[in-house]
Formats: sequence, C-alpha cells, structure tokens
Amino acid sequence: MAKKKATITVEDRLKALYQLQMIDSEVDKIRIVRGELPLEIEDLEDLLAGMQTRLEKLNSELDAVNHEILSKKNANLDAETLVKKYEKQLKNIKNNREFSSLTKELEYKSLEIQLNEKQIGELQAKTLHKNEVINEVKVQVNDREEELSVKNKELAAIIKETEKEEKALLKKSEKAQEVIEERILKAYSRIRSKVVNGLAVVSVDRNACGGCFNQIPPQRQLDIQMHKKVIVCEHCGRILVDSNILES
Repeated sequence: MAKKKATITVEDRLKALYQLQMIDSEVDKIRIVRGELPLEIEDLEDLLAGMQTRLEKLNSELDAVNHEILSKKNANLDAETLVKKYEKQLKNIKNNREFSSLTKELEYKSLEIQLNEKQIGELQAKTLHKNEVINEVKVQVNDREEELSVKNKELAAIIKETEKEEKALLKKSEKAQEVIEERILKAYSRIRSKVVNGLAVVSVDRNACGGCFNQIPPQRQLDIQMHKKVIVCEHCGRILVDSNILES
C-alpha cells in the first residue's frame, strides 16, 4: 500500500481530498436531518434515570414510615395489654403503696398510648404526602417514557430512511481516504472538527476562499491551479483547491 500511495500525484491526492470533503458533507447533511434527536433522547434517558432513583428513595422512605407506624401500633397493643392487667390488679390492692404504684403505671401507659396515637396520626399524614409525591413522580415518569418512545421511533424511522445512503457514502469516504497521506488526513479531520460547517477543503471562488471568503493573492491562486502542492488559506487554515480540479 505504501508503494501504491507513493506513486499517486499531489493532484490525485487533492482530487481525493475534495471528493472526500463532498462525501463527508453529504454525510453531515444526513446527520443534520436527525437533528437534536439523539441528544434529546440521551437527556430524556438521564432524566428518567434520575426520576427512577428519586422514586426508589421515596418508596424506601415510605416503607420506613409504614414500619414506624406498625411499630407504634404494636407498642400500643402491648401497652393496652398492660393497662388491662393493671386495672385488674387494682381490684385486689391491699395497701396504699401498691395502689399508688399501679396508678402511676396506669397513667404512664395511658400517656404512652396517647403519645403513640398522636405520632401515628402524624406518620399517617406523612404517608399520605409521600404517596401523593410518589404518584406525581410516577405520572411524570410515564409522560417522559411516552415522550422517549415517540422520539426513539422518530429516530429509528429517520435512520432506516437514511441508513442505506449513509453506508454507501461512508464506503466512498473510505475509498477516497486510501489515496490520501495519513498526515493530511489527520490535518483534514482536525480542521473539520474546528469549523462550524465541517468544511476543511474548499474551492477558490471569485478569487476568494470558499470557507472564510477572504481574497486570495493572484500568485497563490496560480499555485492552487497548478495542483502541485497542498495549500491552506492564510486566514482560516482550510485546504484550498481549484474549483475545476475534478474536471482536470
């Protein structure tokens, strides 16, 4: 392959470069048709992942509150059992000291039951709020999932429509690259990545650079028309070619 490339003239390489640029520009157009859909899909997927994490956290918090409610109810059942026991014992009291001790225990357990009931009410209100938030998030998740499904279908339809054409262009792109030196290909890719429209190779039109539209000096135009070396624009750094190079 090295020998084959060595026998290729600068003019052939310039033609291949210009053809590569035209091919890559067509690929760019196809990808522009897809627009911002891939990025929008990625953003939606990230948003959904965040919502799912929030839902998991909310459900975990709800489980903790429900567990606390159950614990308070069980504590009250135990306290109520003791209250019944103490009330029964009061009927068989033999002295004031035992009466006073049991009465205090009854008061303590009654207060404990009241406090637990109050806390249970507060916790149940918290569960209602948590459930409302969870349901709101679920609605948002469903909406975003539907939106994601629509966008994925749109993207799939566009890809299906343009896939064949894009593959054919990419094959042509690879073929054009075969006759271009690696260092020039790297320069081409670097320039393409820096310019907004992806044009790394432009023709000279009306004595001006086809990329930045700055005037090209006559002597430099003559050098470009000779197709003897790779020449770049002094202003924007794009590779310059003769507009009629493919006809020569």
